[in-house]
Order: sequence, then structure tokens, then C-alpha cells
Amino acid sequence: MISNGARISRYVLLGFLAIAIVAPACWAQPEAGAVERPGAGPPSIVLKPALVWDGSGEARADWIVVVRGNRIEAVGPRSGLTLAEGARVIDLPGATLLPGLIDAHTHMLLHPYDEAAWNDQVLKESLALRVCRATNHLRSTLLSGFTTVRDLGTEGAGYADVGLREAVEQGIVPGPRLLATTRAIVATGSYAPKGFAPELRIPQGAEEADGVDALIRTVRDQIGKGADWIKVYADAAMGGGAVRPSFSLEEMTRIVETARSAGVMVAVHASSKEGMRRAALAGAATIEHGDSGDLEVFKLMADRGAALCPTLAAFEASARHRGYRPGEDPEPPRLKHSRAVFKLALESGVTIVNGSDMGVFAHGQGARELELLVDYGMTPRQALEAATSTAARILKLDERLGSIKPGRLADLVAVRGDPTRDVKALRQVVLVIKDGQVHRAP
Repeated sequence: MISNGARISRYVLLGFLAIAIVAPACWAQPEAGAVERPGAGPPSIVLKPALVWDGSGEARADWIVVVRGNRIEAVGPRSGLTLAEGARVIDLPGATLLPGLIDAHTHMLLHPYDEAAWNDQVLKESLALRVCRATNHLRSTLLSGFTTVRDLGTEGAGYADVGLREAVEQGIVPGPRLLATTRAIVATGSYAPKGFAPELRIPQGAEEADGVDALIRTVRDQIGKGADWIKVYADAAMGGGAVRPSFSLEEMTRIVETARSAGVMVAVHASSKEGMRRAALAGAATIEHGDSGDLEVFKLMADRGAALCPTLAAFEASARHRGYRPGEDPEPPRLKHSRAVFKLALESGVTIVNGSDMGVFAHGQGARELELLVDYGMTPRQALEAATSTAARILKLDERLGSIKPGRLADLVAVRGDPTRDVKALRQVVLVIKDGQVHRAP
């Protein structure tokens, strides 16, 4: 007589045998609608633009780009590439395909000052409101062709940029790849909001720290909480006076050394010549704005390997806020000064990286910075390099981004026309692919 336990074991064994016999046949069947052979990997996307500009050199006609998964699989003349059967083909007649654009100076948690003053955003808008608004900023920026941004400070929103970065990485919200700097580091009394009674302690838009020990601790704390970069304000208008350095060279150097030992680079806001000089000597990777730069300090930056993010669009936005109408009004002295300074930067040979200060002006309008780079003296191709291959190199992303080459991440943008001849073509975005995912298509 067979026991109940033995009978159950026999049934279980027979069940496993049936699965072993039937399952392989089931697994071998292709899914309904499958376009490629099983085991061939993710389906391909074939992009057929009029021109391909790969991040340097001349744009090439009659080239195609093949994307598989999140990588660029092949690039070259149409006649020389064999396409996988069933690949998705996206025709882009009259369009130029180029690497996804990079903006190295943005503020996703700010919105234009003609909508709300900076003080009001920092002191009156809740963190939840600012984060919700930032998700719209992320989407607008991505759809305008910028697939990577460095966010240079949350301006009173703490570590919200780290959360935004994670939300994009996890696919919760669409947006560009985001490098977070969290809370900018400033000397006590040098930042804002200001204009309140001195006995009041007003929340600041950045993190105050003074002295070598406190600065080391602050840098380590920010990196521990998720900062990809460290941002420091080298100078400020203390007490309403002229813009002067707020950190010593020793303090700046120790900030850079501490960050570098953790594999993190430092961006420095500097408006004064001396602030720029100290930032370059300390080893900053990028210097932001550079309002008072001259030939001497720009050459120092070039010698020390510090790149310049000029933020020309922010200067223009500030002038617009005061009533300036480009093309209709005479150029204000502030913009004439920026134009002269930028000419010196070009003459010096310092590396120019596209950085617009987007957030001061509307998100999704980042192409304006490239238009101004050209208007101020760069060629369209030089401006495009500043927003692709050069930006990727300075941000240490050039092994993955900034060019159209096999093996690179599939961050790709197509625009109507030829931006290597007329940079304004960047306003006519028809395709956006980030990390292999199509976010915008004809």
C-alpha cells in the first residue's frame, strides 16, 4: 500500500517532469508582434537624418545612426550599414542629428524672477511646491534637447536636487541626466535673503561655513548626502559694498582638495578678478560667470585647466527684466561689458563650457545661451562643442556622452536645419532620445 506522503511526492515529481518537457517549447515561441529573433537583444532604432554631426568636425550627409538598448550601436554612411530586420526606422528629412546637449549651469528649483522674486521663492514657496514645479522644469529642459544638466545649487531647497536626480534615474519623472551640487557653500554673512532686521535669523539660500575645519566638514557632509559636485561662492558684496573675495586661498584650496580626495570636482561662482584668481589657483574645475575677468586671469585659468561657464543668457535675462528689448533698444552697458569680457576669454584660449544659469530665465529656453555664444564671437560649431564634446570632457562624462560614437550612451537630438551653420536651428527640436528612450519624435 502506498502512503499518502509517497503518493503526493509522486504527483509532485510528475508535475515537475511535465513542466520540464512542456516549458522549453513554450519559451521558444516568439511573443506576438515580436520584430527580432529571440536572443537578438533589444530591438534597434535606426535614425535617418539629412545630416549627422557627431560632436566635432563637419556635419556628414547621408549617414545613419543605429541605437540598440541604451547604446549607440553603429554610425556611418547609409550604404555601408546593414540594418537588422524589423528595426524601428525614424526618418528625419531636413534635420541634423547631434549629441544630446549639455548645460553645465542650471537651477531646476528656480523659476524666472519676473514670475517671482528670488527672495519670495526662497522664503515663501514651500519645498513641496518647488519640487512639483521642478518636475515641469525637468521635462521642458529635456524636450528642448538638453539631455544632461549640472544643477548648481538648490537655492534654499536643501537636498531636493538629489531627490530629483533619483526620480529621473528611476523613471518616475522624465528629465535630463542631473548632476547635483546640493547647497552652495558660502561665507557667513555673504549670501541672501538680506534686508531684514539684524536681530532676525533668516533662512539662507546656501550653506554657510567658515574656516578650514568647518569647510572640510561641510564638503564631506554634502558629498555624503549625495552631491555629485561641490559649488562654492568665491566672492560676494559683503555688507552691500563692492564684490570682494569671501574665502581665502587657503580655504578655497582645502575645499578643492577635500572634494577631490572623494572623487568630486568643484565649481566656483566668481565675479571679481581676485575671486577668479583664487579659484583657479585652488584647482577649481569650472568658474561660473567671470564678470570681471581680464586677459591675465583668463590665461591663468587656461594654464590651470579651469573652464569658464559664462552664463550670458542670465545677464541678458536680467537686462530684459529691467525693460531691455533685444533688437529694439540700445545694448545696456552691462551687456556691452559682458561682450568685451567674453572677447578676452576667447583671446586667452580658456575652455568655454555651455552654462546658461537657466532658472533665472525660463526652463526649456537653454538654446539662447548658444545663440549668445555665437553672437559674442564663437562659431556655431564651437558653440555646439561647448554644449556637447567639450562639456562632456570637462564634466568627466566623455567616456559616455558628448559624441556620437559606437558604445556611447544613446543621448541624441535632431533639429530642423543645420545648427553648424545657423545655431538658431536648435530651437526646432524634432527628436529627443535620452539613454536609448525616445522622449520626442516626429
